[in-house]
Amino acid sequence: MIRFPTSPSEVPASAGGGPSPVIRAGGTDLTERRRLRLAPGPLIDLRDVIGLDSIDWAAGAATVGARVTVAQAASDPALAAAYPGLAAAAGSLATPQIRAVATIGGNLLQANRCWYFRNPDHRCLKSGGDTCLARAGDHLYHACFDRGPCACVHPSTLGMALLAYEAQVAVHEQPERSIEALYGDGSDPSRDHQLPDGALLTHVVMPAPVPLERAAYFRTISRARAEWPLVEALVRLGLRGSTIEFARVAVGGVAPVPLRLPAVEAALVGNAMDRTSFGAAANKAREGASPLPMTGYKVDLVEGTVLEALERASYATPSAVGADAAGSAGAATPKDGA
Repeated sequence: MIRFPTSPSEVPASAGGGPSPVIRAGGTDLTERRRLRLAPGPLIDLRDVIGLDSIDWAAGAATVGARVTVAQAASDPALAAAYPGLAAAAGSLATPQIRAVATIGGNLLQANRCWYFRNPDHRCLKSGGDTCLARAGDHLYHACFDRGPCACVHPSTLGMALLAYEAQVAVHEQPERSIEALYGDGSDPSRDHQLPDGALLTHVVMPAPVPLERAAYFRTISRARAEWPLVEALVRLGLRGSTIEFARVAVGGVAPVPLRLPAVEAALVGNAMDRTSFGAAANKAREGASPLPMTGYKVDLVEGTVLEALERASYATPSAVGADAAGSAGAATPKDGA
């Protein structure tokens, strides 16, 4: 049986002693996980919930509903003008067909893609077992920043992008929380995010854009389209003249949670926006890496991916701000970073 609530207050937090309800939005991954018996609870479909499918603006900042599709986030003119890195990341992930159905909330809360977790004949740390099967098995695409018992990498491109944008998420009847708080530090091997079972993520709350910042997203992948990133990075740069005075750098595909790279940010601030500064800063992206036996190649990819994103940001169109975003969006929409 599927329930179709019409408001967030109608979404049950528990099933009265049985398995916790499973919330469905686009359902692009949930159907597969239910087939694999990884999401067995009663199904709650958000199709009819009012107020979760719009992008709203106040005081120059956007609030994005959890049911906004990834394709909408990639193509919305005002969002692309004010937050070009976010729009580029949204437009680069998965396939056009998936982006048309998948939602912002679903992308943030999706389950990891580790093949041991997804195998119904195995039980790993995330599916009720007592060991990470990837560590002694095939972990070619797993973590190179080893942050916890589970060696998987976090699957959310938008989680990584929103980390760089220092966004908050709104959860029904709970305080807003940062992206860092949404995912934790990777030390809990049983979870891909830190929301309680049955909690409803309703919106992403963006900060006001930094005036005239330059942003770029880049993913390193093993084929041209429809591929999970080996490493991905989002860079935001703010300039005073030719000097970088503001920098945010985040990476994905490298750890159980999306990562900010404060050493790279610190190496950028106060320096010129040129290849020498970018090379020195990108080299800092390697700091703290602790690859597994099969993931050492990713450390080089982290440096190269960050460097490419920095170079792309240097010639990106500066972001528009507030009311200016909608009017200038057509000129500010970034190129896809795939």
